[in-house]
Amino acid sequence: MNNTVVTRFAPSPTGFLHIGGARTALFNWLYAKAMGGKMLLRIEDTDRARSTQEAIDAIIDGLTWLELDWEGEPVSQSARAERHVEVAEKLLAEGKAYRCYASAEELAEMREKARAEGRAPRYDGRWRDRDPSEAPEGVPPVIRFKAPQEGETIIQDRVQGEVRWSNKELDDLVLLRADRSPTYMLSVVVDDYDMGITHVIRGDDHLTNAARQTQIFRALGWEPPVYAHVPLIHGPDGAKLSKRHGALGVEAYRAMGYLPAALRNYLVRLGWAHGDQEIFSTQELIELFDLDAIGRSPARFDFTKLESVNAHYIRQTPDDELVRRIRETLPELDGVSDLAGKIDADGWDRLKQAMPGLKPRAKTLVELMDTARYLFAERPLEMDAKAEKQLTPEARQHLAALKERFAAVEDWSAELLEETVRTYAEEADVKLGKIAQPMRAALTGRTVSPGIFEVLEVLGRDESVARLADQAAA
Repeated sequence: MNNTVVTRFAPSPTGFLHIGGARTALFNWLYAKAMGGKMLLRIEDTDRARSTQEAIDAIIDGLTWLELDWEGEPVSQSARAERHVEVAEKLLAEGKAYRCYASAEELAEMREKARAEGRAPRYDGRWRDRDPSEAPEGVPPVIRFKAPQEGETIIQDRVQGEVRWSNKELDDLVLLRADRSPTYMLSVVVDDYDMGITHVIRGDDHLTNAARQTQIFRALGWEPPVYAHVPLIHGPDGAKLSKRHGALGVEAYRAMGYLPAALRNYLVRLGWAHGDQEIFSTQELIELFDLDAIGRSPARFDFTKLESVNAHYIRQTPDDELVRRIRETLPELDGVSDLAGKIDADGWDRLKQAMPGLKPRAKTLVELMDTARYLFAERPLEMDAKAEKQLTPEARQHLAALKERFAAVEDWSAELLEETVRTYAEEADVKLGKIAQPMRAALTGRTVSPGIFEVLEVLGRDESVARLADQAAA
């Protein structure tokens, strides 16, 4: 018997990979890794009208960026329709399914009646036991599952615990539509069985589906997988997650400047915990992750917390790797993508050199690159309003004097530059701040930047002296 754990991430390609889907993929990936198993990727595209290649590409791109890999090629559910039809025909032949000729009008009538009586709409089974000879001519039937009507359907859910449904509440669902296309409910069961899925980890909005799918598994004589239904993510206010809360596609988080490792770390903590630990390496997560530690209450999405986690990862990521990631994503980064075509090889070297001063103050890669704009700015620099105010006639005189001193500095290092400025401040009998802020404005065009002496060191002698000269002469 094969005891290998096999999980699957099975998105519907009707939109981008949203943040809830990303967490589901992460949980499946982690559990498979933790158990020495594998995760498969299945694209559930039975709804052909709403499924798009663009969405499939976005899902695969999102998973790849999050560094969540899967084994083998992605499986397209629609490509397996023939197999799904075969299983439906098997259930029909065994008397576990039947042909239903109820018209659209009849079904609408059933829904209306249920609504009027305050019941959930359900099919009333009118073709369940009728003689096929009563079938109307020229009407293609749907094939319905003959669901058990007595007793209960019970699942032992790894997150929700024991969950029971009265079989009287579960009606005879459609397996094949009138055009012979299989429904989602049938396709999922057949694919989970054929792909050897041992554990189904998904959102708890699928909990009732688990009851229906378990019934189909049992009717086919197949063992259902282990289910783990994870509570959905809510907004900070406890309401269902919406776009204003952060229910965006993964590509939006990439564009906002989040690192994949930080997003993974943040997402895993939305519903799963290991004591009070907040920050985990990927290896720690693989070693510690377990379904039993997933809570039953909805997690709340919090951008402030995500930014805090991301800031930690920016500080901890080696400079080389951070520069590499910025180079890869810069054309997509909101508000700083214009820099993508402006940075040459020397510019990337300057960025790496400037990282120690940039990393501690950035919560996202967007913030980091916005602060780093001064490294790539063309002369004369454009001053923001606050920087302009710093450049008083007196300040410009100090800049003129300092540029002469800087031109004579032999060892262009932050330490020696600081010593030079402090010596000048003492001789001019002026406080260091009265000099440092105008210098910052002249060198960066802003009043906020990394340490001014680090800025000087990274820009180099020629560029620094030229920028000071621009403002000294202005």
